[in-house]
Amino acid sequence: MKLYTKSGDKGNTSLIGGKRIKKSDPRVRAYGSIDEVNAWVGEIRAELGVEFQAVRDQLLHLQILLFDVGTDVATPNGTQKFLVDQGSVRTVEYYIDYYDEKVTPIEKFVLPGGNVHASHFQIVRTVTRRAERELAELLSMGAAVNKYAYQVVNRLSDLFFLLARYMNQVHSVQENFYEKAGKVFH
Repeated sequence: MKLYTKSGDKGNTSLIGGKRIKKSDPRVRAYGSIDEVNAWVGEIRAELGVEFQAVRDQLLHLQILLFDVGTDVATPNGTQKFLVDQGSVRTVEYYIDYYDEKVTPIEKFVLPGGNVHASHFQIVRTVTRRAERELAELLSMGAAVNKYAYQVVNRLSDLFFLLARYMNQVHSVQENFYEKAGKVFH
């Protein structure tokens, strides 16, 4: 089998189930952004040393979950059973709670940066927020989107924020805060 099919040469692609849509369709943009999130997570996994094996294992689990999310976004309702369920949301919430316990409380917005791993987690956080906005656009258009896949994407941006903070803390890098807003977290 050849990797190229030439079937997309006119700007169309197939969803799961065979339906053809434009590559500019909001659904394609959404699962493209999810794919970008997955690539960033892979980059971060590759950067992390063996001292972060537990984080690397969790990120590998998240990469599989991101593939499931992308599959669900590429699946028109009723074509096949969705892969992401409430248990997937709970798993991400577990990771959020775990890392929230590991970082010091804050009252102000954190400026992205610090350790390179933290910086990359901040980048993947922003790409995740874009994917969430694209999924929200699909929902506002009345498109059928797995609600659990949407919830996972919403939670992942929070997790990546916490992982950025965690990386700065374990590397003893002081976070910089945006001072003009005052206290935003109470």
